[in-house]
Amino acid sequence: MNVNIQTVHFDADVNLTDYVNRKLEKLNTFHDRIVKVDVFLKLDNVVHNIKDKIAEIRVQVPRHNFFVKASSKSFEESFDCALDSLVTQIKRKKEKLAA
Repeated sequence: MNVNIQTVHFDADVNLTDYVNRKLEKLNTFHDRIVKVDVFLKLDNVVHNIKDKIAEIRVQVPRHNFFVKASSKSFEESFDCALDSLVTQIKRKKEKLAA
C-alpha cells in the first residue's frame, strides 16, 4: 500500500504524519488489495482567523476509487471522521460484491 500525505497552506509536524500513518495501517483489515492512499490535509479560511481543518482521503483499489472529505477544528478529528466514512464505504462495497 502506497501512502501519500500532502499538506496545503501549512507544514505538518511529525506527530500528525505519524498519527495519519498509524491509522491508515488499519485499512488493510477492511480491504486486502489497496493500491494507493492519498491524504490531503488543508486549512480552510486562511484569510480569516478561524481556520477549519479539512482532511480528504482517496483510496485506490483495483477497479474502484473511494473518496471522503471531512472538516472540523482539528486535523485529528477531521481525519478520524473521514476514515470512519471511508471504512463504511469500503464495507458497503465489499458487501455488494459478495452478494
